[in-house]
Amino acid sequence: MAWQLQDAKNQFSKVVQKAQQEGPQVVTLRGEPAVVVISARDYEEMRSNRPTLVDDLLAGPNWDDELVEAVTDRAKLPSRDVSF
Repeated sequence: MAWQLQDAKNQFSKVVQKAQQEGPQVVTLRGEPAVVVISARDYEEMRSNRPTLVDDLLAGPNWDDELVEAVTDRAKLPSRDVSF
């Protein structure tokens, strides 16, 4: 259901109740969708199915043999003179 902002403000408890019972409630501003009110349960469900940044980084592309060799064979010394 869509709520105009003023109605949503005046009946916020009803908006929350409907979000819990019926699902997401859209609040409009000047006739355009502005926000969606969802239940805490729906929010947690959405978040739990999303990978974290760490998951994304660890799931990166596999290194081919040539790249692995280049990384392991690189010089172990600093690439420039850092003495002062």
